[in-house]
Amino acid sequence: MKETGILLAVSSLPSPYGVGDLGPSAAQWLELLHRNGVTIWQILPLNPTGYGNSPYQPYSSCAGDEMYLSLEQLARQGLLPEVPAPFDLPAGRTDYQAVRALKEPLLRAAFRAFEPDEDYQNFAAQEWVQAYGVFRAFKKANSSRCWLEWPEWQRSWPETHQGDLSPYQEEIDYHLFLQYQFFRQWQVVRAIAREKGIRIMGDVPFYVGIDSVDVWAGKKNFLLDESGRPTYIAGVPPDYFSAVGQRWGNPIYDWDYLEQNRFDFWVKRIGYNQKLFDIIRIDHFRAFDTYWKIPASCPTAVEGAWIEAPGYAVLDTLYREIPGLALVAEDLGDLRPEVLTLRDHYHLKGMRVLQFDLVPRGKRFGDTGPQGENLICYTGTHDNATTEEWYQEMTAASRRKLRRWLRQNGYNSGTVVQRVIRYGMDCPALWCILTAQDLLGLGAAGRMNTPGTLGSPNWEWRLAGLDPLARALKQWEPVIRYRGE
Repeated sequence: MKETGILLAVSSLPSPYGVGDLGPSAAQWLELLHRNGVTIWQILPLNPTGYGNSPYQPYSSCAGDEMYLSLEQLARQGLLPEVPAPFDLPAGRTDYQAVRALKEPLLRAAFRAFEPDEDYQNFAAQEWVQAYGVFRAFKKANSSRCWLEWPEWQRSWPETHQGDLSPYQEEIDYHLFLQYQFFRQWQVVRAIAREKGIRIMGDVPFYVGIDSVDVWAGKKNFLLDESGRPTYIAGVPPDYFSAVGQRWGNPIYDWDYLEQNRFDFWVKRIGYNQKLFDIIRIDHFRAFDTYWKIPASCPTAVEGAWIEAPGYAVLDTLYREIPGLALVAEDLGDLRPEVLTLRDHYHLKGMRVLQFDLVPRGKRFGDTGPQGENLICYTGTHDNATTEEWYQEMTAASRRKLRRWLRQNGYNSGTVVQRVIRYGMDCPALWCILTAQDLLGLGAAGRMNTPGTLGSPNWEWRLAGLDPLARALKQWEPVIRYRGE
């Protein structure tokens, strides 16, 4: 059966509090999807955003960002005296700094009103939760500096557990509370989704950031020197787009150590995320096969080298240790055949993006992308221009070729964006996932992220309300339901 999904970050949901959250708008969003036959909601990582507000450089690969906590839900629990008044913030953008500044006093008030029970104690006793609480308390005490710049006893605390935590205990408990509330609120969202027949696809980056609890509390899992700094870092080699490649800066895994420990880090990381999501998309899946290893001393990615990873051993372990695991491979880019062989060995769905595949071929346009059922067809992703922006950035000649090609293939009605969407829905892929921005026909103003750039407006786009998207989805409902028959 073919299925249709929508890609929309939780942060992009409408909310009176400046950023999408896990409250009423999430429930309304799921009802909207259900009403129109959509069965998959793909989101971006929910982890605490780090540098540049990117969800792909989080402080933890298990923790949830407290900015997504619903103030309405906290008020219903009696942790706030009343539902707070809406924040005076822009409706269509997320001002992360302002949201955090306005929400924090309310979250701390809820924490002070909270009375721990057995359920909380069981949750808070988890190893990763405890480590995260200490990490965030130390981080606050050090003016949010990277853990590499903390006092020695704090840098080495995960290994020694030596040092007096009593001055930090209230802050530690605050973050344990936030994680408990996040887990509870997210489980409510999950329950609503299940009731409505909607699966949620989460997103797990392959690498973790250096300034994360994952590295601080698990140094042996990475190639680090004695001070904890990376000896090798991740990235990708030079290509058509960049003569010096991309130097991401994430620490490289110590695969020998991980293998000796039965990939415990990966089992715990993916295992916990499976408690949150029905499907997990692995970003940069190709690194399970080969990864670009750059000496940390090199200022660019030029001097890196391809190194083979124990992908089969890792994935065998994950599937053995985590029953019911459902993974999707982000397999975009110039890949060696072995990557696709690895993907297909585990029957993982791969990806195709129409913006990459619909290209001019001489005097004509053509679809150069992979074909087949075990794929997910996207109009675009969070890293792409919107389809309207993509179309407008073409030369006039290319736009004419695209329109002609669409007409020749029977796509005559609607805007160019709508015709591209319909083409994606008609392709053999069993899943077709559309961005909310493309359903709305938005141009450059709707772009979520531009790779290689930092800061505003990346990650800030947000729905001002659900009504325009409800009208757009209503137009597509017959097609969505026809695909699902």
